Amino acid sequence: MAWEAAYLDGIIDGEGTITLTRIHKNEHRRPCITIASTDKELMIYTKSLTCGIISNKKNYNPEKHKNSFTLNIKKKEKVIDILTHVLPYLRVPSKRKRAFLIIEHYDKVTIRNGKYSKERLNQKLAFEKAFFEF
Repeated sequence: MAWEAAYLDGIIDGEGTITLTRIHKNEHRRPCITIASTDKELMIYTKSLTCGIISNKKNYNPEKHKNSFTLNIKKKEKVIDILTHVLPYLRVPSKRKRAFLIIEHYDKVTIRNGKYSKERLNQKLAFEKAFFEF
């Protein structure tokens, strides 16, 4: 629904990150959306919209700080689907640009089997460099 996409966008604009991350040290980066909050109910609701994974952040000073949670969405297809739905509502320019780059270019520069020719690897690395300029 459009209102859910707009709502999710507000959460991503306010508390989220759109980035490229590595799951393993020697692999190429893949799209990821992370959202952090001290409101566990918000994280549970957001998880129901995104199929992400909630983790607890370490609280080193519970007397001064609330417990905090992080929602990670790392499945490429899910990240691209979410970004496609929220892109019209994104207001933070850097997040809007990053979402656009992932939607429009990530699959074009990513080889499914991970075996890159020199030219294709240079395209992939150029994409990552452009992505991190925002």
